[in-house]
Amino acid sequence: MAHRVLAVDDSLLMHKAIASTLRDTEFELVAQGKNGEEAVELYVEHRPDLVLMDIVMPKLSGKEALKKILALDPSARVIMISSLGTDDAVTECLQAGARRFVQKPFESQQLLNAMRSVLRHP
Repeated sequence: MAHRVLAVDDSLLMHKAIASTLRDTEFELVAQGKNGEEAVELYVEHRPDLVLMDIVMPKLSGKEALKKILALDPSARVIMISSLGTDDAVTECLQAGARRFVQKPFESQQLLNAMRSVLRHP
């Protein structure tokens, strides 16, 4: 059975990169959003196994969306993907409840490894 994934990023290029990375794997991309507000709405609608989310987005940041998703479902598994890889940004997201942080640009295998690791260690 495929693991259901929600990807949220304001970059169309990132949507394509994630879709390409997940193609022919055990992951199924069930929805894509372009801002933090959509992230929360799509999470409620689809209840994915895993969320891949950017930090810097319009309307609601990835960090704020992460907090809202975890308030709705404390067991949500969220991986932050961002070019904002400062130590502070990484620490803030992990302290807020993200399971992993993947730096952009990422290698496909790096992202898949992070996703598999999060699913193996709930």
